[in-house]
Amino acid sequence: MNRREDMGALGAALSVRDLEAGGFEGPLAARLYKAGADGKRDILIVFFHGGGFVGGDLDHSDSFLRHLAEASGYPVVLSSTYTLATSKPFPAAVEDAHAVLMWAKKNKTKLGWSGKRLLVAGIEAGANLAAVCGLMSRDRGAPKLAGQILIMPMLDPGLTTCSMREMPACPDSAKVVNECAAAYRGYLPHAADRSHPYASPLQSSRLKNLPPALILSTEDDPLRDEAEAYGNKLINAGVPTTVRRLPAARLQDPNARNECACKAHVLSEIANFIAGLDQAAPAGC
Repeated sequence: MNRREDMGALGAALSVRDLEAGGFEGPLAARLYKAGADGKRDILIVFFHGGGFVGGDLDHSDSFLRHLAEASGYPVVLSSTYTLATSKPFPAAVEDAHAVLMWAKKNKTKLGWSGKRLLVAGIEAGANLAAVCGLMSRDRGAPKLAGQILIMPMLDPGLTTCSMREMPACPDSAKVVNECAAAYRGYLPHAADRSHPYASPLQSSRLKNLPPALILSTEDDPLRDEAEAYGNKLINAGVPTTVRRLPAARLQDPNARNECACKAHVLSEIANFIAGLDQAAPAGC
């Protein structure tokens, strides 16, 4: 178990510790971020990295999560890996993601978390898993989620939105589209799975009783239309949802989304979302 102490950008000590979380079929590499003074936190954010289901690791979002731990009211942030499609395709990743949430609930003391509020979050493919965790947690009755934070989520395996279809006109953006298509081929090799709500939450017709959502996209991201379409569906289902399209941040490839998130007001949006949850909802997990 590795532990590192850094001075964060805001001047608070940032503890970063590697550990193992419990996945669906075994342990998964994870990393815990905790800023500020010692003691238990009332908020835990479980975060899943991007990489198009076929790549990515704990380092993929490390810089972004260091900023997140400092800038969002000092929650505990747990970043977890999951089974990549190069090893096992759908539904291995989503089963891992839900299992990590259940593990976190059972290991509150180890994580320095009081157990009061559990949020799930992710970026790109990880945001897909976060959204699916909302569905799975509702359907399976646990764990109770206080919110979901979806950053530039991949939600449409069919790549049918206008923002996705218009991208091939730009060579840099066409690369993003091609990589998204390749990612889905790896993650969903069976065509029938592409309409499963646990693979494509955008296809779900059952979106009531999900946790409040914050959905963020950027002006130049081909994923923006599917992000906003999902937000609209959640709103129509009565789910408290905030949808923001942020200014362009020169996104040229999927791996740039973490850097983009740090530059496109994502951190302040998340902080405001969490503050709103604290004011609107009673504690309890």
